Amino acid sequence: MADVGTQGGSTLADKNAGQTTRGTTTIADGVVATIAGIAIRETDGVHSVGRGASKAMGAVAGRRSGSSGAGRAVKVEVGEKQTAVDVDVKVEYGVPIHELADRIRANVTDAVETMTGLEVVEINIHVFDVHVPDEDEDDEGDESGSRGRAAARVQ
Repeated sequence: MADVGTQGGSTLADKNAGQTTRGTTTIADGVVATIAGIAIRETDGVHSVGRGASKAMGAVAGRRSGSSGAGRAVKVEVGEKQTAVDVDVKVEYGVPIHELADRIRANVTDAVETMTGLEVVEINIHVFDVHVPDEDEDDEGDESGSRGRAAARVQ
């Protein structure tokens, strides 16, 4: 957990005495990770966030308040006034990845900065896989469906 309101014993209230003198606000890393994770999942073209266990936890706990699923799939560093985000994503086939990355960065920056007041200085996106819709159908083990598609293709 990072203390957003203090630095070397002095608080932001001390530095900005005219703006706030009512105390400090501390935002936990997990809070920022949850906000960023939701913003990423809501970006069109993202199939899933995280891998393996972190992906499963994110899917199960993803929308519950206080969930740590996004915190496992999205890594953040929170400082006094700034934050950085690292995320692994699986993208939909056919989506231009460089454009998707720009949309992810815009969505995360908007959500995190609006909700926390922290400046997002860096968002590192690791695209680890591409989701191909036909692979889901083949993985279900429906052999008759597979043969039907193959037969239709060669007629």
